[in-house]
Amino acid sequence: MAAGRKRQGATRGTGGKVRRSLEGKGPTPPAEARHWYKDKARAERITREERGGASPRKAPVRARKSEDAPEYIGGRNPVVEALRAGVPASALYIAARIENDDRVRESIKIAADKGIALLEVDRGKLDRLTEGGVHQGVALQIPAYEYAHPIDLVRFAQEAAEVPLIVALDGVTDPRNLGAIARSAAAFGAHGLLVPGRRSAGVTAGAWKTSAGTLASLPVARGANLTQALQGYREDGLFVVGLDGESRTDIGDMTLAAEPLVVVVGSEGKGLSRLVREACDQVVRIPMGAAAESLNAGVAAGIALYEVSRLRRG
Repeated sequence: MAAGRKRQGATRGTGGKVRRSLEGKGPTPPAEARHWYKDKARAERITREERGGASPRKAPVRARKSEDAPEYIGGRNPVVEALRAGVPASALYIAARIENDDRVRESIKIAADKGIALLEVDRGKLDRLTEGGVHQGVALQIPAYEYAHPIDLVRFAQEAAEVPLIVALDGVTDPRNLGAIARSAAAFGAHGLLVPGRRSAGVTAGAWKTSAGTLASLPVARGANLTQALQGYREDGLFVVGLDGESRTDIGDMTLAAEPLVVVVGSEGKGLSRLVREACDQVVRIPMGAAAESLNAGVAAGIALYEVSRLRRG
């Protein structure tokens, strides 16, 4: 051993701390697992936004309401009008300590007479049910409509021993038009309406009100694809006639009125879609003066159904 060198060894009284310190603390955790990460990321984001280098934050996507969920009408006038029109309802919600007027009293009376549940709730509950709309302390719950299958409409005509007459809607997105068409369909002996599953009006509170109660007896069927549903009707022996202002054949010259029939009504302005038009056996128009470019879908359906009824009688 060289002179002047001391023997090295463990330091007395360390208790093995030096040895444990050499063992390490495991793998380095990722940045997002460290306590300072969120604060740092937030600070960096704020800095970027202040400099204008960050893209604007996207608004949260609102979940699409299920078609099988009930609908709520809010407001004293809309509620009492819906009850007068016979719109089917499952519950009438009244805010606690509401100031009654004639509309509220009439709504409560109609609901009680029809066996509709009366529920007293706070205004916060009404705000949620009507999704922040103006409810004036009153809301009416309308259950989801139960649609028929397209083939059911043919069966209803057969059970009545009548020549089938069905009205199909192509691109009609206003529920009030659906309600108006339902009234015309019921008036002229149609056996039901057919609506596509997408991009079309459904049986909502607005449709019920406009139909003036006729939707309670006139079935509405829904098909996933309107073109396929029309092809299915053709295979079952029905003829398809479409309304289109660009046709050269007037509706009075229609040759298929007496046959089992589907009348297809297109949207105002756009008319029939290409695939639906190609699925028609005949396309006719309602003759109009030069001053009118197109008719409302509800008006066009009423005229067409009247003409079918007239031709069948003749």
